[in-house]
Amino acid sequence: MNSLAEWLSSLDGARLARVLMARKDAVAPPEPRSLGELADRLQRQGPVALALPRLTRPYLQVTEALAALGAPASRDALAKLLGAADDETTRELDAALEVLADHALVWPDGAGKLRMAAPLRRAWDAPLGLDAPLEELLTGTTSDELRRMLVTLGVTPPGTKPQRLAALVEHHSDPEQIASVVAKAPAAARKLLERRAGATARQPEFIMFGVPGTGLEPGAQWALDRGLLVQDRHRYGPARMPAEVALALRGPSWQAPFEPVPPSVRLVSVTPAEVDREASAAATAFVARAVSVLSACSATAPARLKSGGIGARELARIGKAAQADDAVVRITLEAAYAAGLLGRDGDRMASTDTYDAWAEQEPSEQFAVLLQAWRNLPLTPTLARDEDNKALPALAGAPPCDGCLRARDGLLAAAAQLPAGQGARVTSDLGPLIAWHRPLADSSPQDGTPFAAVIREAELVGVLAHGALSSIGINLRDGDAEGLSIACGRLLPPAVSTARIGADLTAVVTGTPSARLAALLDSVADRETSGTASVWRFSAGGIRRALDAGRVPDDITADLTAVATGPLPQPLSYLIADTARGHGRVRIAPAACVIHGDEPALLAELAAHRGLAKLGLRHLAPTVLVSRSPLDTTLAALRSQGYAPVAETSDGTVRIDKTRPRRATTPVPAPRGTGAKDRRRIAATLAAMPPAAVDPNALATRLLAAAPTSPTLGFDRAEGPPSETAPFDGGGPFATDTEEIVAGWAKRLPYSDVRQLAHAIDTGEAITVDYVATSGNRTLRTLSRLVLDPPYLEAWCHLRDAERVFTLSRIHGVMPG
Repeated sequence: MNSLAEWLSSLDGARLARVLMARKDAVAPPEPRSLGELADRLQRQGPVALALPRLTRPYLQVTEALAALGAPASRDALAKLLGAADDETTRELDAALEVLADHALVWPDGAGKLRMAAPLRRAWDAPLGLDAPLEELLTGTTSDELRRMLVTLGVTPPGTKPQRLAALVEHHSDPEQIASVVAKAPAAARKLLERRAGATARQPEFIMFGVPGTGLEPGAQWALDRGLLVQDRHRYGPARMPAEVALALRGPSWQAPFEPVPPSVRLVSVTPAEVDREASAAATAFVARAVSVLSACSATAPARLKSGGIGARELARIGKAAQADDAVVRITLEAAYAAGLLGRDGDRMASTDTYDAWAEQEPSEQFAVLLQAWRNLPLTPTLARDEDNKALPALAGAPPCDGCLRARDGLLAAAAQLPAGQGARVTSDLGPLIAWHRPLADSSPQDGTPFAAVIREAELVGVLAHGALSSIGINLRDGDAEGLSIACGRLLPPAVSTARIGADLTAVVTGTPSARLAALLDSVADRETSGTASVWRFSAGGIRRALDAGRVPDDITADLTAVATGPLPQPLSYLIADTARGHGRVRIAPAACVIHGDEPALLAELAAHRGLAKLGLRHLAPTVLVSRSPLDTTLAALRSQGYAPVAETSDGTVRIDKTRPRRATTPVPAPRGTGAKDRRRIAATLAAMPPAAVDPNALATRLLAAAPTSPTLGFDRAEGPPSETAPFDGGGPFATDTEEIVAGWAKRLPYSDVRQLAHAIDTGEAITVDYVATSGNRTLRTLSRLVLDPPYLEAWCHLRDAERVFTLSRIHGVMPG
């Protein structure tokens, strides 16, 4: 019975049915036609992904130990490794092997060995911190290398490679021989081997680049020569220690962990009636707040962040409107989205048509929908902050967390195993129990105690009460939808359709208000509290809100009277009447412009004129009309019909319309002979003039009397000599080649600016240029690190803080930097 199919064929009908029930995920339609096909499907359906997450800790410990031994392995070797020596532990081991066989993960063959499903061994990279067996690690070793290892160990090598491999495996399978060899090792080699034998999969050793050489660690070569370490030629990393060597070095007293008994929980006596009473109160409060949360989302769809999800600000707004804390808001939103009550609508999360039908249901039906959605959420919705304590959005679309789902499943399984009539005295004691029942579950790093968030959620929704499962939780764990509906109907009261309205202008609803009652009270009052009892407060603002929505005072009074448990209090009647009396005393009409005049007959004629109907004229007073059309459109329409209106400005004066001839706004270029020094001189002369009106003759006299200057490099007297006449104007030759090149391309520059630009290029000094871009925009740019590349100038632009290329012909002026 080496194969799974052979073992399945040896089972009786009852045992085979038990296997099929345990692995029903693999025998879903179409039905397998033979045991061979069934075995193949059991292998291919992924025992790691489907079966292992449902197993408790001792079952996983047994499979890990068997994987470390290297199946097939004897049951005695497994029992020795797990330390199953007494009768009770042996019975627990046998029970674990039976459960694993029911899941077609581990089965006995005809030779007294235990075999395991092929994919199961790959569930661990290093089971129990052990590497692969020696025979597997020596697969690529040559015959000569095996001979040298045997000779070094003092073993006479056989003639063939398989015989040499078998001899080396046999030698290393004896822990006493391994211990004897290591006892004679040098201190460095012995220290290295002991450290490697105690390393676990969670404490790997890394090599950053390449395969380590034998000399990287002291003593490594000694161990490699004897097969105590094996260098893998096919992958990077340190030399690998065979499993047999590691087990021998850990000593005969070392045992693999095996915890067949679950952790103890401090218990307290509690009756099912007490549990359900507490669960009823929690569920009633939760569904009332959940209804309020989704009602607030229906009234104003929550905005989504650009990065996805609903942010902290929107969550706070929803919580304030619904009078619900952050945990309830998050659970409700995630469950409602999973149930299809909310959906993405552009940049918002809007209610769906399914929500409208859900809102009309009884609280028990509403709660059952949200509870089933919560049960299957692939996340922990109340996790509000990440590891860096940053706020997390809700409905962010994070990748599914299978460990979160297993944590919720583990809580239901752990609480279901508590003795009847007993509950956990402290609910935090359930954390270790969850980890025992579902070892692959995830606990949030932010939890103060293991699985605190999952336990708190279960208490909020009434699944867990007094540390025990309620009838709601029991049916939720069993997946019994009909039973869950019955339990919810029994524990949650029906919706309340009446309210107790007091003289203090409050409306109190004990229980969950019906959708119609909640909508009515929300429209005329402000909700103050939600939960087991909800309170609304009437105010002038709430009544005004209803009047603004088109309600009339008599309808408001009639609707409130219909839902009140008694007559409406006099203060509320007075509030409705007083608010209605002042409502609409001031009216605001839409108008694009106003037409007024002193002749009512003329304005009446305009209002009745068919040719002006498109303006939308309406009487506000005998001498006032409003028009829905803009002023210029209204003015043109009246004039086209033969009237002679005039337009007014905002201050009531007559507007005079003058048509000005259109003129170009092209700037006047500066004279070619005007350099930077000349511009500064003219500017200084103008600045010295008094602010009074300037006499052109006096200004001309002052300018003519000023000392003559010639184009310079733009320096002061101390900065350099005056420039010569430009060569283009019959002067001497260019002072440098750079000047000649710049002058040939920058034809808009005066010669003084050409000399200044050439000087800056040659000396590396910074300058400021008046530059006109291709778009026509004119800017001042300070440039440095100048490089001449005709017809371009490459430079570092301080305005853009980057390298830029400038066209010489577009430089219109040069000034010092």
